[in-house]
Amino acid sequence: MAMPVPAEERSPVNLAGKHILLGVTGSIASYKTLDWVRRLTSQSARVTVVMTRSAEQFVSRLTFSSLSGSPVYSEMFSHHPDGSMAHIDLGREADLFLIAPATAQTIARLAHGLADDLLATLALAARIPVFLCPAMNPAMYAHAATQRNLSLVREYGYQVIAPGQGSMACGDEGTGRLADWAEVEERLLARLCRQDLQGRKIVCTAGPTREPIDPVRYLSNRSSGKMGYALARTAARRGADVVLISGPVSLPDPPLVTTIHVTTAQEMHDQVFAHIADADIVIKAAAVADYRPRIQHEHKLKKDGGSLSLDLEENPDILAELGRKRPNKGMLVVGFAAESQDHVQQARAKLERKQADLIVVNDILGSQTGFDVDTNQVVLVDRQGSTSLPLLSKEETANLILDHILTLM
Repeated sequence: MAMPVPAEERSPVNLAGKHILLGVTGSIASYKTLDWVRRLTSQSARVTVVMTRSAEQFVSRLTFSSLSGSPVYSEMFSHHPDGSMAHIDLGREADLFLIAPATAQTIARLAHGLADDLLATLALAARIPVFLCPAMNPAMYAHAATQRNLSLVREYGYQVIAPGQGSMACGDEGTGRLADWAEVEERLLARLCRQDLQGRKIVCTAGPTREPIDPVRYLSNRSSGKMGYALARTAARRGADVVLISGPVSLPDPPLVTTIHVTTAQEMHDQVFAHIADADIVIKAAAVADYRPRIQHEHKLKKDGGSLSLDLEENPDILAELGRKRPNKGMLVVGFAAESQDHVQQARAKLERKQADLIVVNDILGSQTGFDVDTNQVVLVDRQGSTSLPLLSKEETANLILDHILTLM
């Protein structure tokens, strides 16, 4: 059996224990970063805030200090009793430098290597990853000077997280809104993760399928899609090119992942086989309906006081077809099994029957391992044996599944 990855070497699932240096500049969007500080500290991350003088016109230093639990820095030559130099030492102590919001003025400073305030000097002296989150009026963002400056900072190695589109505080519409925290967090985690899936393409399925009976009713199951989405997110963080084919769920699309939405088992089948030609790994985490109504009624069925029978036919077995028709011999096929008894025996039989390389089986009757919960406890069954994982969050479980997949490749 493959040796497990030591806990200290595993890819992080959040920013706990990390020291984030947050640079805040003079934009109305600076109020949004207050929530970012709250989210980071709730994960047990340490946050040190550096503000420009313009930023203090929008949010006070006291507010950031109260939320972060740490002093806020803004002056280049402020007195430090221990003799430390903030513009050098702050960067040495942190894991990442996140500048958000990054105004056009700050981006111009960085593009031209100016060191005329503490934030710009920190960026110039930094030997840690620097992320920029531009936020400004759409016309300012689209201006050739700003775009040229963004090109320059990218050349210097700064990582730019593109702004979003929408209505601005000034009333204008367009591109310039501060990026959402969900995307920013994923980008930071990807920088901290081992990039052991770099250059690999992974096709992952998630969620249930719905098989229509009439325009109102359908056959489905209780799958939430959380496990498949966790696998897609963690694989993307670790450098993989991920295509997620999702049935109907209430989850947001994962950042850094190409998400394709489908409804029926046939649609999922078609999308899987449309994207696996160059895939290295296919992970079938979706709970695909085994059967569909033979007839899909055009109009809503009416209750007439009698009984109702549905004539069902089999849906395509995507996992079995993958096992038989691999477009390349090196492609790894991973299936999931949700069982209520004889878990390992059922998974072993499914592994052979579907010609898969790995089956991940979990207990659907467990209160912490069943449908629509945030934790899971699975057994990994391959041709060499079985490995039981502890009860963990679904993202931690996803990381361990990916670790195991790498040992099989």
